[in-house]
Amino acid sequence: MSIADRTTQTTWNGSLAKGSGKLSKSSSTALDGLSLTWASRTEAPGGKTSPEELLAAAHSSCFSMALSLKLGEHKLEAERLEVTATVSLSDVNALPTIDRSALTVRGKVPGASEQQFATIVHEAAQLCPVSRLFAGANISVDAALLQS
Repeated sequence: MSIADRTTQTTWNGSLAKGSGKLSKSSSTALDGLSLTWASRTEAPGGKTSPEELLAAAHSSCFSMALSLKLGEHKLEAERLEVTATVSLSDVNALPTIDRSALTVRGKVPGASEQQFATIVHEAAQLCPVSRLFAGANISVDAALLQS
């Protein structure tokens, strides 16, 4: 049984190199109207998005939620979490492949030691559904507590 289903439609017009796409019918409507092109994916974004950027948003937000949950299980609460995801499109065996997501995690967590934070970050990595979706990819996490 599904916990949640979300939908977004992409309408693409034209060739890969000269065409463009637009997102619509997103469940929240938050993505509606976002444009994408091959150039915005592989060169300069130019105000347009890409699948990699959308995956990075999914991974960073999902990991933030998983980490917040795991901190709570350890009777800790983050004052601030900053999670940045960089999702990479690479040439793997002559095929464009999304092969990694690098997470940078910085947290201001009163009462947590660096070692405890690292342990909890590892627990969050095992829990995050997007991390599990990327299970075949190289996912790295660089985590540290923020100083006051």
